[in-house]
Amino acid sequence: MPTHRAVLSIGSNIGDTLAHLRRGLSLLELSGAARIVARSRFFRTRPVDFVDQDWFVNAAVVVQTALPPRALLTALKAIERQVGRGQKGVRFGPRVLDMDIVLYDDLAMESDDLIIPHPRMHKRRFVLMPICDIDPNMVHPLLHKRMGVLLTELLDPAQEVEPIACG
Repeated sequence: MPTHRAVLSIGSNIGDTLAHLRRGLSLLELSGAARIVARSRFFRTRPVDFVDQDWFVNAAVVVQTALPPRALLTALKAIERQVGRGQKGVRFGPRVLDMDIVLYDDLAMESDDLIIPHPRMHKRRFVLMPICDIDPNMVHPLLHKRMGVLLTELLDPAQEVEPIACG
């Protein structure tokens, strides 16, 4: 069975955010959809786009999966619902758990419900910093730049990100 490498960005800003993230990761492994091979620290991050909400806690994980991208997305959405995320709310608004596929091997794809690489990942410090915490030399498959370079090129001072001591 072929194994693929995916990078996920996860976040929460409602309730016990760390518990939601940890539960989501636990459910991911228990589901058999993917095996976590690396995880960043947790980061406290200022909201972007819809800013009138609580700060998020974000992290990144590298997983191995036998699932194709859309099946992995379906598994992630099921986990979000298990942790308590409801149906669509405000775009970029508060959420109990958000799990996004930002990279999948070196794949570039676009469909109605999934774009890989994630179309805004290179503009989001809350995505890039956790990825760089795992491996700053990871390369964006379309921009052909290392994640560490993309992070240094991101100059928006409003995108505050700070590591959380709890790990």
